[in-house]
Amino acid sequence: MSLPFHLISEKTGLNLDQVEAVSALLKEGATLPFIARYRKDQTGGVDEIGIEFISDQINLFEKIAVRKNNILKLLKKRKVIDAKLILNISSSWNLTEIEDLFLPFKQQKENKATLAINSGLDGLAKIILSQKEIVSKRQILSFKCESYSNEVLIMDGVIEILIKWIVERKQIRHLLRQEISRNGLLMSKVKKSSKDEEGAEKYKDYIDYSEALSKIKSHRFMAVQRGANEGFLTVSLKLDKKKVIDIISSKVISDQGSLTILSKAIELAWSKSLKPSMRKEIFNKLKEKSDHKAIAVFSDNLRQLLMQPPLRDKRILAIDPGFKSGCKLVCLSDKGDLLNNATIYPHPPQNLFGEAKKKIAGLIEQYKLDGIAIGNGTASRETERLIKGTRFNRKVNVYVVNEAGASVYSASSIARKEFPDFDVTVRGAISIGRRLIDPLAELVKIDPKSIGVGQYQHDVDQALLSKKLNNVVVSAVNNVGVDLNTASEYLLEHVSGIGKKISENIVKYRKEHGSFNSREELKNVPKLGAKCFEQSAGFLRVKNGLNPLDDSAVHPDYYNIINKICVKEKVKIEDLIGNTLRVEAINWEQHLSSTLGFQTINDIKSELIKPGLDPRKIIYQLEFDPTIRTINDLSIGQILPGIVNNVTNFGAFVDIGIKENGLIHISHLADEYIENPSDFIKVHQHVKAKVVSVDVERKRIGLSLKGI
Repeated sequence: MSLPFHLISEKTGLNLDQVEAVSALLKEGATLPFIARYRKDQTGGVDEIGIEFISDQINLFEKIAVRKNNILKLLKKRKVIDAKLILNISSSWNLTEIEDLFLPFKQQKENKATLAINSGLDGLAKIILSQKEIVSKRQILSFKCESYSNEVLIMDGVIEILIKWIVERKQIRHLLRQEISRNGLLMSKVKKSSKDEEGAEKYKDYIDYSEALSKIKSHRFMAVQRGANEGFLTVSLKLDKKKVIDIISSKVISDQGSLTILSKAIELAWSKSLKPSMRKEIFNKLKEKSDHKAIAVFSDNLRQLLMQPPLRDKRILAIDPGFKSGCKLVCLSDKGDLLNNATIYPHPPQNLFGEAKKKIAGLIEQYKLDGIAIGNGTASRETERLIKGTRFNRKVNVYVVNEAGASVYSASSIARKEFPDFDVTVRGAISIGRRLIDPLAELVKIDPKSIGVGQYQHDVDQALLSKKLNNVVVSAVNNVGVDLNTASEYLLEHVSGIGKKISENIVKYRKEHGSFNSREELKNVPKLGAKCFEQSAGFLRVKNGLNPLDDSAVHPDYYNIINKICVKEKVKIEDLIGNTLRVEAINWEQHLSSTLGFQTINDIKSELIKPGLDPRKIIYQLEFDPTIRTINDLSIGQILPGIVNNVTNFGAFVDIGIKENGLIHISHLADEYIENPSDFIKVHQHVKAKVVSVDVERKRIGLSLKGI
């Protein structure tokens, strides 16, 4: 069954040729980063977002195709030969429509309706539904049998059959969906059985709450659902019952003579079956939509976090702050290797302030350290003040580092493998320091869900969340590129086409044979075949290798073409690297071919001019306001420096240097209307925000960017 590429084209806004080209490449086993970077001429320049969307749509339609085939097989097995039905199912790609068409033929558990049908009462039900005659008592009793021995029992059975038939009508279900989407309300109330008043306080905004289903924001729906799942709220679907009954009646009742029986069946069909099934269906769709929204926010935040700029070629003192347990110190080389570790106790209850300052100054001098990374958790601000009050004999920059997930890493099998002789406190401090040296290389070792930049991350579809976040990690790694001779196996496994086993083989090969001298040498790595080489080589860098192109994003597929161009133009590759004038002087258009199009040529030119350019920005220091130590120091109108550490659908959370984060609500992000906060503000962005509200009791701080 061929997939409806025309529908994917309509949904994506891409032309049919582009969709089919991407589909063909995916079918060949090409990865998203590879297609986006090295097959632009084939796809017309579809970016990773577009390719991922096409991939998702292909997966969706493949699942629909499987379901259609299964339904058609079942219909054939049950000898259903309705040609129109078969055609409608075969031609539809709307799963809801397909299920509606199949519903009357679906195998059902034995129930009141099937029992009545098996007892022959469907004949009477058809007479009543046709509304061509008034059914007499004698007619009713003519259907009497052992299970239905009197008029009341017979009519009860008939009503059950009528309910079943009403529920199965495709047009009725379609009209009800329209009514729900236009006028349905979601309502939530406090659950009377809940005795946890403190827990229920979290959901006080959703007690006696209602909102149109057509307008409800995803984060509000997720909050209500969480409240219901935790047992604090009851959630219901509210509709104008009279209007709903009128909609159903308009498709069922045509003769007033049968009005009483059919009206009863209609009302029961709505209350017993259609309302609960529609509620479930609509809420499931809202959940799915909200999941995608929340995952998109999480993905965007994660991308910003992974793409933080590295602090290159600097030796670091990393500090994991603490009170009673002390502050763990680690000294790291510019490559992130552990040089030394120690513990100081400058804060209560020990208060060994002078000793701590002396120890820090000594380590800075001994290991010629250039920067200090302070984790942003407990005792972070106190530790920062300690550092600021310490004199050093060399220039040392101080950075506050988001330590979310560091404890997860420190207890992981990866950390134990990397540092088997050190405990979790040392490993956690190492992770904090390495996040400053190279955030991407360190964060890939941690499950993205543990990094703490999500919204309702435990409530969304976990399989979809993992898939999407993994795509973000892979995209970031391949966007930056990976040094083949220094990258860890954990970084290498996210390179396009490689995976865990081959990354281990690369590291093992490197240990046994020394550094790689070329990309071509990758072919000697066990299990690394031609397809893997094709997909990965362009994203791997070999510095100071045999071929200068190996330290660029130019793919080996184009080496021969570039060599021929160099021969024809009488120029060496080395003379082109970094030389804008020489690169632009070449008449590239005359080298266009079926394998070398305009978009690929432009990418090659960019790489020759700036080979292996790191897309990450320059790192900046942020200094918090030294007069703000606790929430009690805040007052309305203050303007404070801060750093964004999470973005949600309703605003952004900002670290202003104290225990509590401030919230810039979406309405305070800008003077103009903003639909999506992540379009306006990013994780790790430095901001200056005005304090607009302080709730000391609830530990809530309101911030604003308006008028600043």
